[in-house]
Amino acid sequence: MKFYPLTFVPILKDRIWGGTKLKTYLNKDIVSQTTGESWEISTVPGDISVVRSGALSGKNINELIAMYPEQILGTSVISRFGKQFPLLFKFIDAKEDLSIQLHPNDALAKERHNSFGKTEMWYVMQADEAARLVVGFKNDSNSAEYLDHLQRKKVVDLLEMHPVQKGDVFFLETGTIHAIGAGVVVAEIQQTSDITYRIYDWDRVDAQGNERELHTDLALEAINYATTPSKISYTEVPNSAATVVDCAYFRTGIIALQDHLQWKKTKDAFTVFMCTNGQFELVYNGEIMHFQMGDTLLIPAVIDHLTLKGKATLLEISI
Repeated sequence: MKFYPLTFVPILKDRIWGGTKLKTYLNKDIVSQTTGESWEISTVPGDISVVRSGALSGKNINELIAMYPEQILGTSVISRFGKQFPLLFKFIDAKEDLSIQLHPNDALAKERHNSFGKTEMWYVMQADEAARLVVGFKNDSNSAEYLDHLQRKKVVDLLEMHPVQKGDVFFLETGTIHAIGAGVVVAEIQQTSDITYRIYDWDRVDAQGNERELHTDLALEAINYATTPSKISYTEVPNSAATVVDCAYFRTGIIALQDHLQWKKTKDAFTVFMCTNGQFELVYNGEIMHFQMGDTLLIPAVIDHLTLKGKATLLEISI
């Protein structure tokens, strides 16, 4: 098998808070006027990504890993996570505020849900005027204060609101209360998990007048009540990867591609590129592949070099 950079059919998710920017901004073939998420690479049960094109077209990512584990994942990934793809990649369009929520850590997620926890990061791709994110407490809190405010529907008063603009990066450790605000499009990188504890949904109801389920009791033990600096400062370096997040689960760099980059890595782990701006060519094994903003591609572990040409901003994610 001659391996090549892989793209996958987006898995589109209708959400009560979703909109149409995944189409107008990222060229996704959305299914409704309230499409909130495009899952770019996923191995969440029931939502397994399928290869879009090339010799492996039609095969899903789990099938590829079963057949070619070292070539796809790499030996260092297998040694840590077994033959599992450990990350989930999304683009999110929030036409309205998302629910205020948090995610459990690995220990709680394993005990309660037999799942990974959900450490994640956001890269803001577009933000309307006055758009904001909710991330963490303004001041150190505790369960008693939190419950009092929650019961009086005043929990927002305890939380930090961050005005945002294109290019902002936030790193969200497990237990951090957070929400994407209306008018924001983000690229999200997270552990492979779909476990979310929703604590407040702005008193929103669906078309039938029903409120969405809240997870008040589950959240209490999972919340980090301390203030958590989450916004990441960084400086772009032309034609190089500026590291913005380096945690136990993934490492993310931002490549400010200006013209040409000879890109290299080892063969012990895969890499994912998410294009957040512009367009570029990828040259590998004599073939030229064209990509643009909104594209996500998996570079199998066995590929250790390629050429990037163009003007684009890329998130480079590895283990």
